[in-house]
Amino acid sequence: MTAGPLGWISPALDELEAAGLRRVPRHRATPAGPKADGLVNLSSNDYLGLAGDPMVVEAAREAAARWGAGSGASRLVTGGTAVHRELEGEIARWKRAEDAVLFSSGYLANVGTVPALVGPGDLVCSDALNHASIVDACRLSRAEVRVYPHRDLEALDRLLGASTARRRLIVTDGVFSMDGDAADLPAMCDVAESHGAMVMADDAHGCGVLGPDGRGTAALHGCEDRVHVRVGTLSKAFGAAGGYVAGPADLCDWLRNRARAFAFDTAPVPAAVGAALKAIAIASAQPWRRAHALALARRLARGLGVPEPAACIVPLVLGDPRSALSASAALAEAGLLVVAIRPPSVPPGTARLRFTVTAAHTDAEIDRAVSCVEDPRGIPRGSSTQTP
Repeated sequence: MTAGPLGWISPALDELEAAGLRRVPRHRATPAGPKADGLVNLSSNDYLGLAGDPMVVEAAREAAARWGAGSGASRLVTGGTAVHRELEGEIARWKRAEDAVLFSSGYLANVGTVPALVGPGDLVCSDALNHASIVDACRLSRAEVRVYPHRDLEALDRLLGASTARRRLIVTDGVFSMDGDAADLPAMCDVAESHGAMVMADDAHGCGVLGPDGRGTAALHGCEDRVHVRVGTLSKAFGAAGGYVAGPADLCDWLRNRARAFAFDTAPVPAAVGAALKAIAIASAQPWRRAHALALARRLARGLGVPEPAACIVPLVLGDPRSALSASAALAEAGLLVVAIRPPSVPPGTARLRFTVTAAHTDAEIDRAVSCVEDPRGIPRGSSTQTP
């Protein structure tokens, strides 16, 4: 037990343990893929099954051999290379945007972008179920932050209508990371346009999977040109690492000048950049990957009796953290890795099993998961917090 000024930590950890909220990182002994240490991995965000793809791995190896293991500096000093700019150009082409800015992670893309767009005297409106990176970004901006109930656009409209702020920003997930449902982006854009507000959507769980060419939730609903700031990740569907913002050239130029998470961060490692370039190319040439992943996610949702997911995330809400941990352990005994998600990642009383499906899974594995949940060990079925 730690003594002295840090002596409070041990009893605090004990409290987390008693509440079923203490976390212990898992360390796989196997590469990324549909299996993890012999278990069927239904907790991976490798949606297109590209993280362990031999061509993606080889592209990472080649980029490291040519450009080095590290980048050596921030992009605004000497850390940028031709391959970094090549990836930004490829993202812009794929997203049908004027330009794109590459960040080391999707988290940094959010915490860099929001404070670059709004500050003191401004208003940012954030969905109640937005990812933690958006929550932190809003706090860092020092703007007035107003949180509206999940997907409640009437409440959003009232918040904007009551504001006299200099600038107004609406920020939302495209596909929500814990519930698996999606923002109503076309209707949100209608609200934004009536109040002269900017719209920023983080489509970490939709990009690569949804819409034409996997361009994401906004493309699926035909409103790409109305979502001013399009954030995405290279760490999930594309199996690499990094985040990006795609949009108008002036926006991207502004972020390179004012986004602290871009300016003061060492440039993404070349291996990740090379891997992402190859993964985008494979995803474009093999649309079956996203079609298969989406079909499997819907198959799983039907089997579990929960609403159809927007993309590849299928939650089964159990309520109590200890119940979620017990259910996860029971599934592990049956050969399935399904991690229990507990507060503060989700609201109190909504601990859950969060199934995620990838293109590398099979129909038989999904059916096996359904049959295991049906097993009489007491895992409840058919519970969800999704908004219809």
